[in-house]
This record gives sequence, C-alpha cells and structure tokens, in this order.
Amino acid sequence: MITIPELKVLESPTAPKPSPRPDWLRVKVPSGEGYARLKALIDQHRLHTVCEEARCPNIAECWASGTATIMILGETCTRSCGFCAVKTGRPNELDLAEPQRVAAAVKLMNLRHTVITSVNRDELDDGGASIWAETIREIRKAHPTTHIEVLIPDFQGDVHAWDTVMQERPEILNHNTETVPRLYRLVRPQAKYQRTLALLKYAKEKYGLVTKSGLMVGLGETPDEVIAVMHDLRKVGCDILSIGQYLQPTKAHLPVARFVPPEEFEHYKRVGLEIGFRHVESGPLVRSSYHAAEQAGSAP
Repeated sequence: MITIPELKVLESPTAPKPSPRPDWLRVKVPSGEGYARLKALIDQHRLHTVCEEARCPNIAECWASGTATIMILGETCTRSCGFCAVKTGRPNELDLAEPQRVAAAVKLMNLRHTVITSVNRDELDDGGASIWAETIREIRKAHPTTHIEVLIPDFQGDVHAWDTVMQERPEILNHNTETVPRLYRLVRPQAKYQRTLALLKYAKEKYGLVTKSGLMVGLGETPDEVIAVMHDLRKVGCDILSIGQYLQPTKAHLPVARFVPPEEFEHYKRVGLEIGFRHVESGPLVRSSYHAAEQAGSAP
C-alpha cells in the first residue's frame, strides 16, 4: 500500500476557491450520432435524466455509448443538498404514466443494464416508493432481459417504503453516502449518515441484494475520513463503491475545497479492494452510474 503525501486539506467547504480546474477534469462537449439518438429518445418519451439535471461530466461518453440514468418522479426535488444541481422546490403532481414511458424507452434502447434514480419526494406519504416499484415491474414486462440498478433516496427512513422497492428485487440497489459524517449538515442537511448505513444494511440483511454506494471528494474531507466511511460501508455489507471529484455546478452551490489528484483516487481503489469491496470505481470524473454495466458484471 502506498502512503499518500501529506495534503493541505481545507477544513470547511466555505474556504477560498481553489486553483482553476486541472487538465484531468476536462471533458468533451456532448456530440455525435449516439448522443443525438439517445437525446431524441429521451425527449420523445418526455423523460428526465440525472445526466442532464445534475450536469454529469460523463454525459458525452455515456450517451454516445447508448447508456443514461433515467430520473423518475419529476425534475423538482424537495431537498436542498449543497452539492446538487437538480432543481429544488414544490414538485408537480405525480405522473402516473411515467413507469410505462420509462419502460418503453428502455425497450427501444435495448439496454442490457438499466439505471433508474429519482428526486426526493418527501411530501408524499410513501416518498414515491409505489412509483418506484411500478417502474421496475413495467421495465421487466417490456424488456425482461435487462438488469435493473436503482439509485434510491432514503425515503426519510420509512421501512415500509424501503420494502416496497426492495421487494421488486432490483439486480443492484444503490444509495449514495455522498460525503463524510462531519460534512453532512453542509452537504446533505436533510439526510442522516446513520440512516444511509441503515438502509444499505437492511437491503443486504433482509433481501440479500447487491448493494452499492458512492462518495464525492474535494469538499473538505480528509483521506482518513474517506477511508473510515469505506470501512463503515463494508461493515454493512456494501458490495460496490464509486468515488469521484465534486464539481461545483453553480455559484449558488458549495465551492470545491480541493481538486483531488488521480493518484489519490488510485489509492482509494486499492484500499477498497483490500477491505473487501467487490468493485471500486474511483477517479476524478467517476459518478454513481459511471461504467454501471461493467460494475454489475462484477457482482454475483
């Protein structure tokens, strides 16, 4: 195992803005035939994608290869996380036809691995869990050969809502940790670190699902804190981990405290594999769904 050189880590995300974005974070402008085809399909079926809403840096690569993460339950989130570019506010009425439209799009794209996520809908009694479950069922009816990965919210800790989704037995259940416990009040003010761990533990112990989580770095955490979170995730049986650089989506969001160098991401990957994760996707541009199909291939 290598030793990371001593790092000057900013203790607060409100620290001064770092130097300009380094070369390893430069990305391509979305273009090409594959990108245009997928964009047309998404627009035709009136779907939302986290790729667009969260301004993912990998949108050019992923859409060109015909993969996207579809976002259900609308485009407006009831939470106000300090890192997220998805619109916050009062959501519109539920679109009850959405599960069928998502399933039709998945079939048209002929996906072998489908990733679904959603905004938080804390104003709903079940947080939208029933729509989640119906979406999974409709995808399986329309395109039974696809593997389904769900990136779910915490449903405010409602175990009945957890059951509603988990009983549909997606091939991978993902719930992101996002950051280290010390920074939760700044980064995820309406979430709880222990609730995230409890959800992942519940999915593993009650349903035996393949579980996954993701972390952002560059918000003011230390390497020791990142590795402590990795150990916590392994204690609750988490199988797959993604780690990527936080990038400030707008000036209204939390600033970047530090651009983490590629060798540090490599170190996190080595540590993760050593402590028992089946797969670790760790790099500056990594996001939760990056190389999701390849990650699924590492699961039993």
